[in-house]
Amino acid sequence: MNSKITIAGVEFKNPVMTASGTFGSGREYGEYMDLNQLGAVVVKGVAITPWKGNPAPRIAETYGGMLNSVGLQNPGVEAFIENDIPFLRQYDTKIIVNIAGRTIEEYCQVAERLGEVDVDLLELNISCPNVKEGGVAFGTDPFMVEKVTKEVKKYSKQPLIVKLSPNVTDITEMARAAESGGADGLSLINTLLGMAIDIYRRKPVLAMKVGGFSGPAIKPVALRMVYQVNKAVNLPIIGMGGIMTGEDAIEFIMAGATGVAVGTAHFNNPRASLEVVEGIQKYMDTYGVKDLAEIRGII
Repeated sequence: MNSKITIAGVEFKNPVMTASGTFGSGREYGEYMDLNQLGAVVVKGVAITPWKGNPAPRIAETYGGMLNSVGLQNPGVEAFIENDIPFLRQYDTKIIVNIAGRTIEEYCQVAERLGEVDVDLLELNISCPNVKEGGVAFGTDPFMVEKVTKEVKKYSKQPLIVKLSPNVTDITEMARAAESGGADGLSLINTLLGMAIDIYRRKPVLAMKVGGFSGPAIKPVALRMVYQVNKAVNLPIIGMGGIMTGEDAIEFIMAGATGVAVGTAHFNNPRASLEVVEGIQKYMDTYGVKDLAEIRGII
């Protein structure tokens, strides 16, 4: 049974990776699982300079998932290069770096700096607020999606995966914009926007009022968007959004995903991504699937 996949010319031993922002750089989880078993580790968002993130409280549990408004807190690209790449290179897994920026220039600077180091792919987080355009996310305007993709592509030595925001009217419009900007692949979905209110304190639970909603409750939305995008563009897709089990991952592959990313499940079960790897293998063995290409996009 062959569970290997290829995205933008890079071969992965299996389709399972970690979703950015839920796995740090893998250190915290290395005690619970063998990182060698993963197709890739997708690290937390990396910016050109350190970001402090948002004020607390910034995490809230909710029915079927969680809300977060961490605000892409990170120590910056230099700290990442110095500390995290050497740690991850001890393992036989691919490294995908999620890059963040408040302006197009910042995205380009991070991509250029990472072009000098040993990482396999870049994931462009276009859900960041565009400070030059009044804080609206880059990823909610097709013109900006194409523009930022095209600019970052000029500086990116590694293949560029664009991570799409679901907080739009038509996800296929954003996917086509990323494709025309030169993206080598797409990952979707990023978190939905959500809110929780503490009725006893009569105020929002999160300090920023709203946050990113993730977890099992968003899976039907994510699956529908992966299905739509697969029909709309000719790019490999990394599907994510509520994946908890191998069966969930198989659904995404049947909807058209080449790879899958496990995120929020890690907070509940540190070995979640490993169990997804095992679940995919079990499905393939049970149903005689020799290669994932046999079932990819069959819906």
